[in-house]
Amino acid sequence: MLSRSNPRVKFIRRLARRRVRELEGKFLVEGVRFLEEAIREKWPLQQVIYTPELAENGRGVGLLETLKKQGVPIYVVDGELFAELAETESPQGIMAVAEMSARPELDPQILLSGTSDLLVLVDGVRDPGNLGTIIRCADAYGAGGVLMLKGTVDPYNAKTLRATMGAIFRVPLLPVENTNRLPAVLDAGGWKLVAGDPAAGRLLNHCDLTSRVVLAVGGEADGFSNSISQAFWETVRIPMPGRAESLNAGVAAGILLYEATRQRMER
Repeated sequence: MLSRSNPRVKFIRRLARRRVRELEGKFLVEGVRFLEEAIREKWPLQQVIYTPELAENGRGVGLLETLKKQGVPIYVVDGELFAELAETESPQGIMAVAEMSARPELDPQILLSGTSDLLVLVDGVRDPGNLGTIIRCADAYGAGGVLMLKGTVDPYNAKTLRATMGAIFRVPLLPVENTNRLPAVLDAGGWKLVAGDPAAGRLLNHCDLTSRVVLAVGGEADGFSNSISQAFWETVRIPMPGRAESLNAGVAAGILLYEATRQRMER
């Protein structure tokens, strides 16, 4: 049984910090269902810790057996220590160190050679739940990836991960360091950039979303950065006959993606 002083435990504790996650290229996956999703998607896992109580549960036993068959190193820790390491209020007794997906600088080839004709761009979304919801919606509607501009919350934050409901393992995340270069890259690939904007004159359902399109969602407080705002091909407004002035970023992204899917199904 691993103790608090064990180097593996210390490493897991350090991964609670974003800087360490980015430096190591690792993040934490917690919970039975989340681990099952990672295994289903053949996601690389470096190591797993679990509590003795998990091994008394039928589903937990099955999960541990699968991990052993795949050669993933697994270690036991006591419940008190696991609770210190866990990010959830009611830990399920299992956690893994997972490899991050490739995080390349935006390369034109990523967009030009991809088979998808639908992408999502996130500019400065700071709420973990919103970003997780956007990634989950991108998965649900078959988007080929999520482009993340500077100022966006860490997608490997524990709250973001939980909100993705496992979609983190299926949706490519592409961090964009150079926003000034982005418009030219999209234009060269034949992509149309469409942004949701409550002040736009054109309604969402009046915009053609059946071509190669990037649906852009801005930050909750500040909206879009200047370099992206100046590059918009089109801005659209989600019809809202009620009294609310705006929607949160996660809901807005879901509606944009739904409309793109609806149009494509009807053509």
